Amino acid sequence: MTLTALTAVSPIDGRYHSKTSPLAAYFSEYALIRYRVRVEIEYFIALCELSLPQLSDIDTSIFSQLRSIYENFTESDAARVKEIEQTTNHDVKAVEYFIKEKSSAITHFERYKEFIHFGLTSQDINNTSVPMSISEALNDVMYPLLDELIAQLNAFAAEWHDIPMLAKTHGQPASPTRLGKEIGVFAYRLSEQVRQLRACPISGKFGGATGNFNAHYVAYPDIDWQAFANKFLKEKLGIEREQLTTQISNYDNMGAIFDALRRINTIIIDLDRDFWMYISMDYFKQKIKAGEVGSSAMPHKVNPIDFENSEGNLGMSNAILQFLAQKLPISRLQRDLTDSTVLRNVGVPFGHTIIALQSTLKGLRKLILNLEKLNDDLEQSWAVVAEAIQTILRREAYPNPYEALKALTRTNERMNADTISRFIDSLDIAENIKQELRQITPQNYTGKKNK
Repeated sequence: MTLTALTAVSPIDGRYHSKTSPLAAYFSEYALIRYRVRVEIEYFIALCELSLPQLSDIDTSIFSQLRSIYENFTESDAARVKEIEQTTNHDVKAVEYFIKEKSSAITHFERYKEFIHFGLTSQDINNTSVPMSISEALNDVMYPLLDELIAQLNAFAAEWHDIPMLAKTHGQPASPTRLGKEIGVFAYRLSEQVRQLRACPISGKFGGATGNFNAHYVAYPDIDWQAFANKFLKEKLGIEREQLTTQISNYDNMGAIFDALRRINTIIIDLDRDFWMYISMDYFKQKIKAGEVGSSAMPHKVNPIDFENSEGNLGMSNAILQFLAQKLPISRLQRDLTDSTVLRNVGVPFGHTIIALQSTLKGLRKLILNLEKLNDDLEQSWAVVAEAIQTILRREAYPNPYEALKALTRTNERMNADTISRFIDSLDIAENIKQELRQITPQNYTGKKNK
């Protein structure tokens, strides 16, 4: 079968292709090859700018021609690299040969071409290409979606700022809260974790066959190659250089990125489950779209499928992120090849996460607030003001206030406004304190209102 959205093995490239297609520019085989070509060409240009004797007379006007190779990189170019790879059986060497082949059309370039991939090993290319792809995918795809989700949550938090809601701790009625504040909790948590994700260094390895610049120093012993590499990665590639490595990246910073993403995903799972529960409690209804079916057998159903879809995809993402974070920093001696095949899956958890983010946003935007149900639950739960009453009684040095409220409320009889009122009337306290207690209701006992 021809590979299409219908025949793809992974739902990322199949069922959900329309949602994940933006990631192809960062994590596809085409993208990886394009990033490799970019690193190789920028490295060659950096060597020219270093004024090595053999490159000192190069015409710098050709730099734009060289950059056009990756700037205008096509799928046909990627296919040519794969064709060369069939002979070399080495993907990075195929990139080197492709660049030499493409640059052959540049006048007088022939005598400089051996400085393409000069002194490097394949991991100098891979371990800069992949971090660049992660950095740019985060900036271009992930952060905008996360910012959109946080903005939506903040908008709901503001809109529903003053709406009281019965809290549930251990699944039981607890001191009332406000709907806007509870949604604001998720916006706050996500904002904090996105800030930590943005603070994670994005770094790469660049140091030759075993990380010591052996080939560089044997050819040009008087050049500070560490300083050169630090500057090259920071200024040309936009990432930091890991100062001591083996043949491959240490992957510790990449692991930190994956762990940070996993924490973000976990918060969204928590959000998905809470809204799923709120819908099941009838605090929210869902907008109905003409023609949609909730159940193949039960016509009345409108299921919270968007939150369920998000939760499932986030679970898939987290499983892979956890494996990546745990596996990549481990390699036998100076290098084994296990990281190579693993790195090709970096885009998979990104794919599941952006599917989830879009589903969560879709679910949130289908919500219809059911104020009547929220208020009804509060009216049915007058026992929750017991904390407020016993706290004021403590303030007034009333004897055993907790025990008095415990005896009143821990029964199987439903409490209501009259029950609480009669209890207040029975207390041996000043009338002004009784009046203070009578002002407390499930609707107004909601604590400080955050700005």
